[in-house]
Amino acid sequence: MAKLNITDVELSNKKVLMRVDFNVPLDKQQNITDDTRIKETLSSIKYLLDKKCSLVLCAHLGRPKGKPVPEMSLKPCAAHLAKLTGVKVQMAPDCIGAETKKMADALNPGEILLLENLRFHPEEEKNDPNFAKELSSMAEVFVQDAFGTVHRAHASTEGVTKYLPAYAGFLLKKEIDYLGKAVENPDKPFVAILGGAKISGKIDVISNLLNKVDTLIVGGAMTYTFLKAQGLSIGNSLVEDDRLDMAKEVLAKAKEKKITFLLPIDHLIADKVEAGAKSEIVMENIPAGMIGVDIGPKTIALFTEAIKRAKTIVWNGPMGVFEINDFAKGTIAIANALAEATATGATTIIGGGDSVAAVAKAGVTSKISHISTGGGASLEFLEGKVLPGIAALKDK
Repeated sequence: MAKLNITDVELSNKKVLMRVDFNVPLDKQQNITDDTRIKETLSSIKYLLDKKCSLVLCAHLGRPKGKPVPEMSLKPCAAHLAKLTGVKVQMAPDCIGAETKKMADALNPGEILLLENLRFHPEEEKNDPNFAKELSSMAEVFVQDAFGTVHRAHASTEGVTKYLPAYAGFLLKKEIDYLGKAVENPDKPFVAILGGAKISGKIDVISNLLNKVDTLIVGGAMTYTFLKAQGLSIGNSLVEDDRLDMAKEVLAKAKEKKITFLLPIDHLIADKVEAGAKSEIVMENIPAGMIGVDIGPKTIALFTEAIKRAKTIVWNGPMGVFEINDFAKGTIAIANALAEATATGATTIIGGGDSVAAVAKAGVTSKISHISTGGGASLEFLEGKVLPGIAALKDK
């Protein structure tokens, strides 16, 4: 998995096409409500500017489905990046075309041009060679620093690498280092914690991790499919009845491989999934009409104990309906347990999506070793899949 990064090659005074992840949330007034993704790319941008490179940045925002959608313009990102870097950021009218090419050609060392939303063109997601070639014509080198997009073979992630030498930026390097080590050579004991709604979305991750982990912890709504598969009653909890056999197979495989497979032993249950709902703690069986919404205190203690012993911990998916404060205790307890494990020398990795929000809610974001910036990409990495946007970069 070792790929050349921007410190491995001489890039001084080069014109660089750089893929960044500026897919940020905007409010109705087109204000950026969370700039994490932009901030994550700053170290690569500043490094290249210090090297007197001229930067052509390309990104997507939202799902415009191959046509221009004014609300999904990257203009707010250009203004925000200028504020963060103190460097003027020119905004291109499009991501390809004569006018954009002219602006790219006119760039001086230390200047930045942001191309308009790549997905305003259907050719981006189709990985169209001519579109990729046109993007590539604006630079001498390609730098990939958008980890959230590398699981897709698009023109700006895979296509351009056929026309330009391609290297990893610092953010991508960090993701490869942390996730790669966890998947290929983790410090043991290795504990994986999986939560969220459905087994079907995580089955490939579970299957791959069963070959790597010492302990697999499962929480969240997918718990109830496993518990039902073991013959326990789960009331009105979310369940995938068509995945019961799959759950049984996973449990049998874990047993065969002598992996500790931890499921909740008590539950916070409620009569409905909303704030202020009537709730109580029950042991194994959930009564009819009630819904499992979080792990209980005995489960928190059981899971925390396993986390304490671990040297590598990967977490993807909440333990309950953590968006509602009444049902967030289990998820926040796990976030705090990971923060404590980090403090005592364990490597802790949060794999994208809701877990990132959960760690933020617990106020321990800065106390985790690595928080992945890509939900789908980090999941596919943990599944052991080859990610096309990484595979296309030059090997060390």
